[in-house]
Amino acid sequence: MTTEPKACGNDLLYEAQNGIGILTLNRPHRRNATTFAMYNKIKQICARAGTNDDPDMLKVIIFKGAGDAAFAAGTDISQFKTFSGEDDAIAYEQMIEAVLHEIEYCEVPTIAALNGFVTGGGAAIAASCSLRIGSRSVKVGVPIAKTLGNCVAISNLKRLIALIGEARTAHILLTAQLIDAEDAKSAGFITELLEDQSQVEARALELATSMTQSAPLTIKATLNGIRRLREATPLPDDHDLIKMCFGSNDFKEGISAFFEKRPAEWTGK
Repeated sequence: MTTEPKACGNDLLYEAQNGIGILTLNRPHRRNATTFAMYNKIKQICARAGTNDDPDMLKVIIFKGAGDAAFAAGTDISQFKTFSGEDDAIAYEQMIEAVLHEIEYCEVPTIAALNGFVTGGGAAIAASCSLRIGSRSVKVGVPIAKTLGNCVAISNLKRLIALIGEARTAHILLTAQLIDAEDAKSAGFITELLEDQSQVEARALELATSMTQSAPLTIKATLNGIRRLREATPLPDDHDLIKMCFGSNDFKEGISAFFEKRPAEWTGK
C-alpha cells in the first residue's frame, strides 16, 4: 500500500510506502528539538503500526532528522517555561515514557537513522528503537549537568546502560560530554557507521526493505523476546529524584541561562 506524504503539523513529517513508514523530525532550525505535539504524534503512529488499525500496513518504521545538523537535540526547552511545580515534572516524565514505550513496544521494528547531534530526548528516542545506524558526524549524549540541571528518568538510565554499559553512561552524564561516532559504535549505541547522512538514510531504507521480506513471526518473536528480558528487572521509583531536580531553583536557572545564552550559576537548591 502506498500513501501520500502526510504532514503531522509542520514539525513532524510522516510518509508510508511499501510497508515502510518514515518519520522525519522536521525542525532543522532548532536542531529538530521536539515539542510535546510531536511526541504525541510519534506515540500515535507507533501505537497503531502493525495493528489492525494501521491504514498503511506498516512492517518497519524509520526515524530520521531533517537537515544535516542533528537527528534531534531533545525536548524543546521552551516547553518547560510553563512548568509551575513538581507535579508538572512528573507529568512530563510520564508523558515522555509513554512515547518511548510505544516506540520500544511497537509491533514493528524501528530504525533510527542518526546524523549530527543525538542528545537528550533525541538520544532517548534513538535508544528506544530496535536498531540504530549513524554517520561519522554523530555526537551522542545527555549534557544536562551543564545545561538544564534536571535529571534522566531511571527508565532512560536503564535504556542507556543496556546499550553502552553503566560506566560509560555514568561518564557521559557526570561529565556532560558527547561521544563521537566511533565511540558510539564501539560502545554499541550504533551498530553500523557510514560516511554521511545520505548513506545512512539509504542504508536505513535498505535494512527496512529487507525486513519487510523477512519471516514476520521471527521478527515478532525476536522483538518480544528482547522486551521480556528487558522487563525481567523491575524499575525502582524515581519520583523523588525528578521532583528534586525539576522543582529546583537550579532548573529554573538552567532554563533562564539557556535563553539568555550565558553559563548557568548553580546553587544546588
